[in-house]
Amino acid sequence: MIYGYARVSSTTQNLDTQVAQLTAYGCQKIFHEKLSGRSLKHRAQFSALLAQVTTGDTVVVTKLDRFARSTQDALNTMATLAERGVSLVVLNMGGDVVDTSTAIGKLLITVLAGIAEFEADLIKERQIEGIAAAKARGVYQGRPRTYTVHHKGLAHALELLAARDTNHLTVNDICAMTQVSRATLYCVARQVNRS
Repeated sequence: MIYGYARVSSTTQNLDTQVAQLTAYGCQKIFHEKLSGRSLKHRAQFSALLAQVTTGDTVVVTKLDRFARSTQDALNTMATLAERGVSLVVLNMGGDVVDTSTAIGKLLITVLAGIAEFEADLIKERQIEGIAAAKARGVYQGRPRTYTVHHKGLAHALELLAARDTNHLTVNDICAMTQVSRATLYCVARQVNRS
């Protein structure tokens, strides 16, 4: 059986292009998820795919970084697939299709997984250096806060929290009504009480 795996790094990204490419290749079942690929252990759909494949099956991904972000994870997973007699096909490796059922395919995947991890590490290093330089210049503010005391939903949630003796609402009720998380509500409530 030919299985597809599609992944994007966040819930705001779209899987349609990957799913279309996997379908066009002939995937009979496609697993997909929207979360970071840094760690295999948090990818439930990928784990379900690995549990399902058997000898003679093929796993297809559109790009290698959809399959794994670290060289070690890629190599470990490819070894697991190979032990089970399952091949991996990457549809776009520099414009070519690479199949690990061939010797050249195995070599290319291994080399390119290392390059992909190296590139990701370089980007992270540049980001850290850029943040340090911005802090030194006094212009780095960090991520902007979503909620401030001027946010209407948060302000309403704080009012409802303060009046729980009379309105008899639970914290869960307040959070559901105002669309403010419990963590945010408690954190800001503590800050307000301190000042």
